[in-house]
Amino acid sequence: MDKNLLDILVCPVSKAPVEWNKETNELVCRSSGLAYPIRDDIPVMLETEARTLTAEERLDK
Repeated sequence: MDKNLLDILVCPVSKAPVEWNKETNELVCRSSGLAYPIRDDIPVMLETEARTLTAEERLDK
């Protein structure tokens, strides 16, 4: 994931910063509890495409 891109991306729901989860290849927003997929190196920042984080995932740092 390009660090420059990651620095400017925010969650479209909460407007909070997102973190890249290398293992799942998703952008995670703990504030909204959503994980956005990255497909073909392109973040899909649509709420309808995001999955809801589990309670455990929301607490992990």
